[in-house]
Amino acid sequence: MSNFGIQGQLLEVTVVGCNKLKDTEWISRQDPYVCLEYGSTKFRTRTCTDGHKTPVFQEKFVFSLIEGLREINVAVWNSNTLTVDDFIGSGKVQLVKVLSQGFDDSTWPLQTKTGRYAGEVRLIMHYSNAAKLASSCAPSAPPYGIPPVPQAPVYPTSSPYPNNSAFPTSSPYPTNSAYPTSSPYPSNSAYPTSSPYSSYPPNSAGYPPSLYSAPPPSTYPPPPYPPTSAYPPPPYPPPPQASSYYPPGPYSGAYPPPRY
Repeated sequence: MSNFGIQGQLLEVTVVGCNKLKDTEWISRQDPYVCLEYGSTKFRTRTCTDGHKTPVFQEKFVFSLIEGLREINVAVWNSNTLTVDDFIGSGKVQLVKVLSQGFDDSTWPLQTKTGRYAGEVRLIMHYSNAAKLASSCAPSAPPYGIPPVPQAPVYPTSSPYPNNSAFPTSSPYPTNSAYPTSSPYPSNSAYPTSSPYSSYPPNSAGYPPSLYSAPPPSTYPPPPYPPTSAYPPPPYPPPPQASSYYPPGPYSGAYPPPRY
């Protein structure tokens, strides 16, 4: 919760007492007292004579809050008559809880100058304006214990028709098509379910590819032997022709020339 608007408001702090304080005396029992500092305001409790490690004070102080300052410095000292007072421990008291909830009864740890544990101090803090802040920043929800007023939904959650109604419970419009998805004819209809164009091969795009490739064009039956040629067939052996490797002889015709 936001703690705005605390400037000048009053905060009551009661110093209850201390517990487990560090002992700074060698012979006698120590006489502790507590100092509080908030901004420029400082308070000191009375000295608890022979309080030793568990002094009790029960003293209340009133601080004027400062905007943006959310902690109080606390320190515990041992009072000496002839010498300077002994420092026992110090700590910081956070005000977040008391400013938001209006009340805080907590125990705060104390440390020595070297950071060691030096005991604890108990404070009771009260902030009366926390209720006003809570009421000014309260949400608009109804208070706890009052059941909310039931409201009718904008759209009916169930079908307005009974289960055995003559009207269909599903939407009268198709989901993603202007035509019905199922066939309007019964399964045993007199009309064939196959394609009326039986003379065309089926579309091969809807079938998975074949594992076997198409065979090459068949070579059977073998071509006729000898191959088809002009009729009549040429004489055998074929007539000799002039060779480019031998010069032509004095006789024309077959080579070598016939004997006489």
